[in-house]
Amino acid sequence: MQLQQLQYFVAVAETRHFTRAAEVVHVAQPSLSQQIKALERELGADLFLRARGNITLTDAGEALLPLARRILADADTARHEVQELAQLRRGRVRLGATPSLCTGLLPDVLRAFHDRYPGIQLLIEEGGSHDLVRELARGALDLALVVLPLPTASPALTTVELLREDLVVVSSPESPRPGGGRRAVRITDLEGERLVMFRHGYDLRELTVAACRSAGFEPDFAVEGGEMDAVLGFVRAGLGMAVVPRMVAARSGRGLRVTPLARPGLHRTIALAHRSDVAPPRAARELQRMLLER
Repeated sequence: MQLQQLQYFVAVAETRHFTRAAEVVHVAQPSLSQQIKALERELGADLFLRARGNITLTDAGEALLPLARRILADADTARHEVQELAQLRRGRVRLGATPSLCTGLLPDVLRAFHDRYPGIQLLIEEGGSHDLVRELARGALDLALVVLPLPTASPALTTVELLREDLVVVSSPESPRPGGGRRAVRITDLEGERLVMFRHGYDLRELTVAACRSAGFEPDFAVEGGEMDAVLGFVRAGLGMAVVPRMVAARSGRGLRVTPLARPGLHRTIALAHRSDVAPPRAARELQRMLLER
């Protein structure tokens, strides 16, 4: 049973005339008649009583008519749904990002994407790179903004480098200036300073701790275990200083003193990742394009 055959059947049922039905569906009358006969053979029953100048539905035809109309209506709905998705009028994007990127990078890009494609639903998941890689692998995300390098045991992912971001030191304006008031501080200047530190598994924690140990000392934590908003709040309260991305400091600078790190400084590389074996949906590919062109 083909949709075209059902379309021809409904046209004949509504016009009660084979020639007029053929005109309605824009097909030659012999072709329409052949398709109706093929449908009757497949169903094993006549659908019309054919008398000169008088076409009526059989009991089988009466039973099929509402079903055929519903099938054609559902097919039309499906066609429109797919077309809307293909034209980015509907759909969704599941994007993972670290909390610092949700604060610093994403707001402007997501606003531009939403303005252009208001029908696309944006689902954002915050997490560390390790967590986001795991969610990508199990198909729970379309794209993820992760910090390179990825864990050695990562699944097969395609990554595109997005940006290389400087890290800075933030402190309360009421607290003593780090590094004795110099315009830029060295990692060694953090020795003996009380730090507000992110939770375990947080990329910035691992990067900061590794830098301190490379400089020959263990960092001293005033408080630890927070996400980005909590860390910034603790710094504003004067509990200690923290190392955060420059974009986050720029957006959250109110109530914070921002001091750059002296060369070579600290940096992190952000990449956009997706599974290598599955192409992202079209809406996700469009968001990917906007992120890469930002």
